[in-house]
Order: sequence, then structure tokens, then C-alpha cells
Amino acid sequence: MQPLTNIAVTAARRAGDVILSYYRRGETGEISRKGHNDYVTEADQYAEATIIDTIRRVYPQHAFLAEESGEQGEADTVWIIDPIDGTANFMRGFPHFCVSIAAQVNGVIEHAVIYDPVKDELFTADRGAGASLDGRRIRVSRTLHMRQALLATGFAYRKQMDVATHLPLFNRLVSASSDVRRAGSAALDLAYVAAGRLDGFWEMGLAPWDMAAGILMVRAAGGIAGDPHDGDPLETGSVVAANPKIYPVLAGRIAKTPSR
Repeated sequence: MQPLTNIAVTAARRAGDVILSYYRRGETGEISRKGHNDYVTEADQYAEATIIDTIRRVYPQHAFLAEESGEQGEADTVWIIDPIDGTANFMRGFPHFCVSIAAQVNGVIEHAVIYDPVKDELFTADRGAGASLDGRRIRVSRTLHMRQALLATGFAYRKQMDVATHLPLFNRLVSASSDVRRAGSAALDLAYVAAGRLDGFWEMGLAPWDMAAGILMVRAAGGIAGDPHDGDPLETGSVVAANPKIYPVLAGRIAKTPSR
């Protein structure tokens, strides 16, 4: 395992211990509201501090971009961190959330770790060296046709007005595919695409920490992850990910959807 991936694994597992200490007690700690349907818990903050402290002890010169504490420092290596991707699920005891950590080196995502502490599943990826789940190599699915594809998405959890924008596309893709899931964690859904559990995923309005690790995970597992309009997902906030057969169809349908 690459040194940066190794320290990210250590950080993710330590953060997972923090999260589980709350989860198993059925607690979240103090909750603050950042916006409509957008919350931060005490567990988020402690988990993020644990991740940053763990990495900083080994790499004090590195910079950070984290969901709760924002940007810290300037360096060629930037750690992009979401301490709990799926906070709404975590708050309600719904067991679909994860720790997401990516290492961006000179503007390129090179290493990624996504850790599901409830299921104790560890997804790792290194650019050019593949992706793994608990040490076993993973690959995207071999599904050939959209009609057979199991997709996932997420939308409109922050702004109620976004529902009207996303539902027409959602309805069309439900009809065009085998089915669509909306489980509430973009990072974990992307990891599932990498592992072949899902054939495709799309979401708009994401932040870099929601998808940085997941994008590399999909690409390292042989899939395609990008913006439907050929931009940089980390800049546009829009991501489509799928195996190579499903991606052109899925991205094409999304790209043709008029925006409101």
C-alpha cells in the first residue's frame, strides 16, 4: 500500500472508531444547522479533527480541504476530507454513511480511502494501481445494457426547490434502467460502483469532499467518472460514474436534460 494511502487508512479507521462510539449509543452529540436539511454533528467535528491530527502528525507540511473546517494551509499535497458522508443517515441511525479521504497531489487525485465503519468495509485506491475492498481487487460491473443497470443518485437534500428540477430526469432513468436507489451517501455510492454493486451513479450540486475519493475509486476500478458536460466534476459539482458500457448512455441522457 502506498504511504499516503496507508496513513489515510489509519486516519479513516480512527475516525470510524469515533463515529461508532456515538452510533452505538444512539447519539450524535451536539447538532448545528448549516442550512436547509444540512447539519453538522459533534461526531462530524471530532471525526474530522481525528483525521487531520493523524495525517498532520506524519505530514505536517500538507494542506487540507475538509467539509467542517474548510481550507487549511497551502501545499502541493492537499487532503480532501468528508468525516461523515451521509450525516443525515448517521443522525437517524440509518447504517449507510462513510468516512471519505482523498489525497490530491499537484492538482491530481492520487490516493483514496472510503471507510464504512458500520459494515467495517474499507475501500482503497491508488491512481494507476487499481482499487480494493478489504485488500481484494475490485472492478466495476460488466452490465452491458441500461435496461439491466442498477443505478443510484442523490438530490435535493439542501434545497426543496431542486426537487422539481431533478424529478423529470429521475423518472426517465427509473424507466430506462432496472431500478434506481437513493441511499444518501455519494461517496459510498461511488465506492459501490467501483465494486460492481451498482452499475452507475449520478448527482449534481456536490462539493469536492463528497466525491473526490469516489471518483478515483471508480476510475481505478476500470470505470469512468466525469462531468456530463465534460467539465471537471470537482469544479462543476456534477458527477456521473459507471462502467464503460453504461457511462456513455447515462451521461448522454443527463447531458440532454434541460436545466431550469
